[in-house]
Amino acid sequence: MRRQTAAFTAAAAVGAGAAVLLLGRKVSEQAVRPGALPAPGGPPPVLKVVQLAAGRITLTRTPEALRPGRYALEWGEDGHAVVGEVVGQDARTVTRRLERADTGTLTPGTQLRLTPRVLRGDPTSALALPFTETTAAGELGPLPAWLTPGVRGTWVVLVHGPGADREQALPVLPTLSSLRLPTLTVTYRGDAGAPASPDGMGHFGETEWRDVESAVRLALDSGAGRVVLYGWSLGATIALQTAARSDWRDRIAGLVLDSPVLDWSETVRRGAVLAGAPAELAGLGVLAAEGRTGVDLAGFARLASGADLEVPVLLLQSPEDAVAPALAATALAERRPELVSLHSVPGAAHAALWNADPDGYAEALRRFLTPLL
Repeated sequence: MRRQTAAFTAAAAVGAGAAVLLLGRKVSEQAVRPGALPAPGGPPPVLKVVQLAAGRITLTRTPEALRPGRYALEWGEDGHAVVGEVVGQDARTVTRRLERADTGTLTPGTQLRLTPRVLRGDPTSALALPFTETTAAGELGPLPAWLTPGVRGTWVVLVHGPGADREQALPVLPTLSSLRLPTLTVTYRGDAGAPASPDGMGHFGETEWRDVESAVRLALDSGAGRVVLYGWSLGATIALQTAARSDWRDRIAGLVLDSPVLDWSETVRRGAVLAGAPAELAGLGVLAAEGRTGVDLAGFARLASGADLEVPVLLLQSPEDAVAPALAATALAERRPELVSLHSVPGAAHAALWNADPDGYAEALRRFLTPLL
């Protein structure tokens, strides 16, 4: 009887262990997809149009609807409008300036989402900036990129974050164009139009940095003397990895890091919670994601410490970032104050800092880049 009881107990333990593993794997699924981690601004809640007037739109009141700055409203298959600052509010509603309605029809009762995608399309259709489609020769195949012209010897390579695409770079292209900087807005494995990752998973920059290195090589082969790497969220982390590991790191003049992922475990945990996982299971998802992708936690810790930094860095961060902890960005700036300039954007969502303060963001960018021209 004792042997039977022990056998049942062991079987139950094995079953429980298998269930835990399955739960961890399920929770990790969102994190290991290419383009892992939440989209810019986090998962936006559904809002409802309450009232429309000339140049005004009234929405149901949420913290997101009250965010400062400029945002898109998106609904249906292709509905898109742009709103500006808050001009009124009460206990249940928020009224914002309605800058433009691009596609679709807005009516009272329309359910929509507030997102950072103020600009859509390509540099010409969105901004009237000339550009050419080009490709970088990545190790897995061709990587599409937008090339905008300029006269400077310093080029800017722009790396979008997870849940986004090259459109994420559109808001900053006018500032870079005004400085006459050539730009390459790049893709990497797992993006639409780019080669898939061989195992179908994202690797948090561990492999993707080599695709950005290919873009750096393209810039240098096309006449760049030096390169500034500019990334958002995990794209900022990929830029950091490229600057530390690339064979051409001596040609990198600086880094612009918007909402960089520096604390991998905490960011993946937060991402799991934002994706709907119970908080008590998010830790299991972190462990499963670590095992499935082979992420180098020691390497992430080294990046976060700034030990490998050799060039000036503009670090743009929101104190209220719900995805990438602001504490990690502050710690990096404090460790390397001779190289890192921290620009804080209060009230901004993750990787949506330009939206919260377009003019202040552009000015910080100009001040940082001007000495590097």
